[in-house]
Amino acid sequence: MVAARAGVSAATVSLVTSGKTAGRVSQANIDKVDAAVTELGYVVNGLGSSLAKGRSNIVILVAPDVSNPFYAKVIAGVREGIGPEFQLLLSVTEAGHTPESADVRRLLALRPAGLLVDAPSARFLAELQVSDPMVLLDAAGIESAAPSVNFDVAHGARMLAAHLAQQGHRTVAYLDSTTGTETFRVRREAFFREAARLGIDVAAQGEATIDVGAAALAFTEAWPGWSHQGVTAVVCATDTHAYGVLQEARVAGVAVPAALAVTGFDDLPYSETSNPGLTTVQLPALEMGKLAGELLRGLMAGEQAAAPHLTLDAALVVRGSTVDPVLAGAGQGLPAG
Repeated sequence: MVAARAGVSAATVSLVTSGKTAGRVSQANIDKVDAAVTELGYVVNGLGSSLAKGRSNIVILVAPDVSNPFYAKVIAGVREGIGPEFQLLLSVTEAGHTPESADVRRLLALRPAGLLVDAPSARFLAELQVSDPMVLLDAAGIESAAPSVNFDVAHGARMLAAHLAQQGHRTVAYLDSTTGTETFRVRREAFFREAARLGIDVAAQGEATIDVGAAALAFTEAWPGWSHQGVTAVVCATDTHAYGVLQEARVAGVAVPAALAVTGFDDLPYSETSNPGLTTVQLPALEMGKLAGELLRGLMAGEQAAAPHLTLDAALVVRGSTVDPVLAGAGQGLPAG
């Protein structure tokens, strides 16, 4: 229809709409096709084009919870890394739930150019079994399954344990995520090992989805027992969990940090301005997304990755939730290594 309206061949329309006119289509014919496209409201059939080419210009990012500000930074980094020639499509699960491989396999019918998977579980990767270019993000513990960009979450967890030991804590509780992804297992096990080495007893453990309300409820239910056990600090798998603990500690009249120290993981934007400011492990989410996007872009171009497994340093940021605000200052970053 566009070709008939413009008085040119269908091949000419294809060249114009795909931006491949240089040296092949006259400006007069380009103008005719553009006018016909506007008049008819024509939109290129991207799926049809991908069938013809064998792949689309779509990159799929599988992420567990884009409502979390942490993932907003990851997404921004990925978009920068893959470049403007690719469209980023998000596959998002319900907050705190791991993605299902069957859902992602259905998306592969779109013939994506590449796939990015954030915080995967070993089960998910085993079931997925894709041959398309794929990069893993925050995949500590299973990073060898595919090219990956990771955080040194184990060292971050060890820094938390060392900080609490320096503050004199000997009995702590650990509030974990129910997500079941490997990154949470790695940080939990690293903290437990370092705590034991430093003489800290992890006397209790709870879990909740990555949600402030769920974490608040978990703390409310567990605190009487934790208090009876002599718990003086709660280590949270994410900042979001820590926000719930801070909220309910305030409701229960538990002074932070005088009676209870609270720590998180991620260093979300609100962590600096929470009351008190949250001591947490800072993870460079924007940089991770950018590096993962760049790594995938190279794989999609058929290049061999020079460094298929990248690890970014974590940093401990000390704030008022574990020490007196005057001593914590505005937030002291202690880099990994």
